[in-house]
Amino acid sequence: MPRTENVILTNMCLIEDDQGQIVMQIRDPERYAWSGAALPGGHIEAGESLHEAVVREVYEETGLVISKPRLVGMKHWHTKEGIRYLVFLYRTGEFTGEIRSTEEGEIKWVARKDLPQLDLAYDMLNLLRVFDEEELSELFYAQRLEGDFIREFW
Repeated sequence: MPRTENVILTNMCLIEDDQGQIVMQIRDPERYAWSGAALPGGHIEAGESLHEAVVREVYEETGLVISKPRLVGMKHWHTKEGIRYLVFLYRTGEFTGEIRSTEEGEIKWVARKDLPQLDLAYDMLNLLRVFDEEELSELFYAQRLEGDFIREFW
C-alpha cells in the first residue's frame, strides 16, 4: 500500500464576537457545489504556512484581519478521484476591521441560535461540533453514500 497520496489543503475559520455571533458567508449555489451559509476559508497556497493561509483567506473573503487563530481540528474525506481533501479548522475571537461581502458571497454576522433557520452549506451543524466540543478534533467522511456520507468523529 502506498504511503503517499494526493492532497488538497484548505482551511476554515469560526470568527465569533463577544455577543455570540459568528461570521457566515452565504455562498452562491450557481457558483459553488458546496453552497449555502458556511464559515469563511479557502485553499492553502504553495509555500504558505497554515497560519498565513487562514489569515489571508479570512481577509480576502470577509475584510476582517484575524489574530491568534487557534487550530481546533480538521475535516477530511476522499474525493471520487481518490484525492484526500483536508480542511484545517480554526477559531478566533480576535479581529479588526469591518465585514464586507465579495464575489464569493455575502458576509454577515449571525447569532448562533439563528443558524438552524439558515440555508446552511452541507453538514455545517455537524461540522460545528468539532469547533464546539472539546473532546472532538476530527470529522472524517469515511464512506460516500448516495447523497450523504458515513461520518466518524474523533
